[in-house]
Amino acid sequence: MREVAVVGVGMTSFGKSQKSNIEMFSEAAMDAIADAGLKSRDIQSLFLGNVLGGFEEGQIGMAAFAAADIGLPNIPATRVEGICASGALAVREAFIWVASGAYDIVMAGGTERALVMGTSYATRTFQMGSDSRYESGTGVTFPAVFAMAANLYAKKYGIPLVKLKEQMAMVAVKNHKHGVHNPKAQFRKEISVENVLSGMVVCDPLQLYDCCPFSDGAAAIILASADVAKKLAAKPVYIAGVGQASAGPLHNQKDITRFKAREISAKAAYDMAGLTPEDIDVCELHDCFTVAEIIAAEGLGFFEFGKGSEAVEKGETTYGGKITINPSGGLKAKGHPIGATGVAQVYEIVKQLRGEAGERQVEGAKVGMTDTLGGDACTIANIILRA
Repeated sequence: MREVAVVGVGMTSFGKSQKSNIEMFSEAAMDAIADAGLKSRDIQSLFLGNVLGGFEEGQIGMAAFAAADIGLPNIPATRVEGICASGALAVREAFIWVASGAYDIVMAGGTERALVMGTSYATRTFQMGSDSRYESGTGVTFPAVFAMAANLYAKKYGIPLVKLKEQMAMVAVKNHKHGVHNPKAQFRKEISVENVLSGMVVCDPLQLYDCCPFSDGAAAIILASADVAKKLAAKPVYIAGVGQASAGPLHNQKDITRFKAREISAKAAYDMAGLTPEDIDVCELHDCFTVAEIIAAEGLGFFEFGKGSEAVEKGETTYGGKITINPSGGLKAKGHPIGATGVAQVYEIVKQLRGEAGERQVEGAKVGMTDTLGGDACTIANIILRA
């Protein structure tokens, strides 16, 4: 397999948009093309992450139309759907096609426009990422899944639930603080532990600020073979390893404080890269809920199991700690347009490894990782990048 590098990145602001899914994607895609110093005609294929276009805009044939909108009506264009991991899967697919030698320059992107649906309709459609036979009918939504995970985590590791709630609140505080320095973040306002703990209960013990928002937004990256990348980019960022794994529905998973699919996927990425968790300087991981960040940090090997919440309290997950997690603000503050999230995570890591992250720059970052979770952890993808 050939070496593959990211040569261009683009991203819209996240939040509420009046633009369509395709218009948002085109904005991000043209920024990525310009960032790479390319023309649209140089792109040989497109992989586009999108989940709910049919419900958002009545549009499911999105990839072909998105390609046409950026001046490429005849290239192979494929929509990729893996629930919240869709964008990450699009990046992985693009990587494989370039690494195999089939293409030299490929675009991966993602777009989603959830806010147009409103809270009730969006909640119903998001629930479709769960098992429709045994979960949806019981009223289980993703807040319920991660509320169960939080309660189980507290019991499993002997942490008083009141204490865990404080530690989860610290995740939200950290990520909002990071998001202040991200001009594309949905929320750019600091909050306090008191703000989190006094918030509306969504699903006990999760409160409003423990939960990521519905978001609109798009992101795009351009991948190229190493020989092409060296001609295009002053600072190409190489994809060192990728991983992807699946799990069955929630009731088939024995322990939702540890997602086996994540551990399998992360190991595949580490093995391909020839790296270990200790080598990772910065990570954008899936903090759809505050407890999800704690569980993910352990599953990726950054902290011992049962110690992730304590690590947050000690400041080990922010600047100056063991590893900086979610300098973009994460899903919690940056936002979570589900089809775009995995690509946006790669966007942030590329910016960090190029040294272009401004006030949120992680000093000396050379190796970064992304972690994207879909549904009830039924689909997880990991990507490791190096400068």
